[in-house]
Amino acid sequence: MKVAVFGAGGVGGYFGGRMAEAGADVHLIARGEHLSALREGGLTVDSVFGDFAIDLPATDDPADIGPCDFVLFTVKATDTESAARDLHPLIGDETAVVTLQNGVRNEALLADEVGTEHVMGGVAYIFSTIAEPGVIEHTGGPTRFVYGELDGRRSTRAERLLEFCRDADIDAELSEDIHTDLWTKFLFICAQSGMTAATRLPLGAIRETESTWRMYGRIMDEVAAVGRADGVDIDDETVEKWRDLASGLEPELTSSLHYDLTHEKPMELEALHGDVVDRAETYGVDVPMTEAVYALLKPWADRFARE
Repeated sequence: MKVAVFGAGGVGGYFGGRMAEAGADVHLIARGEHLSALREGGLTVDSVFGDFAIDLPATDDPADIGPCDFVLFTVKATDTESAARDLHPLIGDETAVVTLQNGVRNEALLADEVGTEHVMGGVAYIFSTIAEPGVIEHTGGPTRFVYGELDGRRSTRAERLLEFCRDADIDAELSEDIHTDLWTKFLFICAQSGMTAATRLPLGAIRETESTWRMYGRIMDEVAAVGRADGVDIDDETVEKWRDLASGLEPELTSSLHYDLTHEKPMELEALHGDVVDRAETYGVDVPMTEAVYALLKPWADRFARE
């Protein structure tokens, strides 16, 4: 199975590395110092579930790779449109581009560029980031990804990927309603990323402060309400499950939005809280907590986008 990882950062580097360990023909697409380190020293993953290192081909030009069976599309949501334009050399007749990104609008942007038939939606449940060039640090989370065809079919290619992951002991789930799964994660990631970035503190400190922890939960409620207005089936039980999960997560966990803020990197604010605020206005849903997070972080997002 030939796999390209477009954006070999925390998510793509981890899952791509695990697939390569299991025998897949994996090619990494990266840039800058990270690309140089991958070429010179291979990929290193420092994981709470066991460290590993593997030497994989790495490039910044998809034409070096050619058509693949699967493309794990794991660039930041801020880069979706520009990166999508570079996908074409990787696309064959049956290629599936599996997007494992934050937000709920990436699939449509990809489909506009490469065609709906080549896009699978997906969500990754993992806390990981680039610790230094060539090194991925996995700090927690269930290390699971859920994916599926946009129309809910259990296609041959989707089943093939599932079978490979099962044989490789990679925790993957084939969804028959990936849109709901995307929104299910979206309500959690908006709370986790928004509150850790706005406070510049890890989850444990947020839980210890009653009013801050209450705001965390209210953001999930707001995003769920917007999702329902958008036609997605999100029940109250889903929100409560996320509350229970967040209550038991490692106290030192933050988020990619927190990382980008504290390291002065482009932030995915528009794909997360900005998207919620826009949809809420369209549907007439009140989202005051999400609006507050967006307003607090917007000046920083604008500053780092310019630098």
